[in-house]
Amino acid sequence: MEHEWKSLLQQFETYLRLERLLAEHSILAYIADVTRFAQFLWGRGVVPVTVNSIHIQSFLSELHALGMKATSQARILSGLRIFYKFLWLGQHITKDPTKLIASPHLGQHLPSVLSVSEIEAMIGAIDHSTPLGTRNRAIVETLYGTGVRVSELITLKLSHIYFEENFVRVIGKGNKERLIPIGAMALKHIKWYVQEVRSHMGIKSGCLDTVFLNRRGGSLTRVMVFLIVQALARKAKINVEVGPHIFRHSFATHLIEGGADLRAIQEMLGHSSITTTEIYTHLDRHYLRQVMQDYHPRSRLHPHHNASA
Repeated sequence: MEHEWKSLLQQFETYLRLERLLAEHSILAYIADVTRFAQFLWGRGVVPVTVNSIHIQSFLSELHALGMKATSQARILSGLRIFYKFLWLGQHITKDPTKLIASPHLGQHLPSVLSVSEIEAMIGAIDHSTPLGTRNRAIVETLYGTGVRVSELITLKLSHIYFEENFVRVIGKGNKERLIPIGAMALKHIKWYVQEVRSHMGIKSGCLDTVFLNRRGGSLTRVMVFLIVQALARKAKINVEVGPHIFRHSFATHLIEGGADLRAIQEMLGHSSITTTEIYTHLDRHYLRQVMQDYHPRSRLHPHHNASA
């Protein structure tokens, strides 16, 4: 019984790696979550192909009883849905037991966003007289000027920056490529960093095309970028929790506040579903009311309107 589960889990890992083309950390997370579910069931004598919605609900109820947050439960359920899709595609099962399971209620999570003045304060906290300061200015401008994820920033290639066309090409989740327009300010500081700092460095052989480098000429890590951003936030006396992702949230929110099209923002962020992008429509009520008054044809009474009609 345990052998059946482990055999299918090995096949599932191959499916995630070769067919879904997921990143390594995503694969490990899915395998860990589905393994937890498998252990719950093989201890009860349940084989994979006989699992039904009651088994899954019982598993989720146990997670809830253990105090697991709804967000973590939802993540595990997402992994189970993918696992059972894999089983269905492989004709191991004829019916998906996750279909009838409702996702845990998460409530609305609104991401933290920096104001333009807070972003300017962080930029003002950079020591522009040093090579690292020049690099860090280019990093902040790129994060805010394109909305890229930190994983996309640290793997950005020089050959993927189109300086004349004002575009960058990034490799996102699932190895999907997308083109993002990049502003003049970000391009200016990338050029300055490349010409004045990067060109004078000893660059490691595997990083010759990588834009942002550490002081030893190697690739930056996600942790390094987090530390850079957090140090700038402290210097700028910003009291919210700040990481690289806050620039992505700010990029999207400021575009929407400026009147940008939601579908265009979805493309730039690389969201597979527009519902993910819609979270950035958390605009203040005054702004929404002003949009209504300015643009809706029925928002104001016409001079000859008869209120008693």
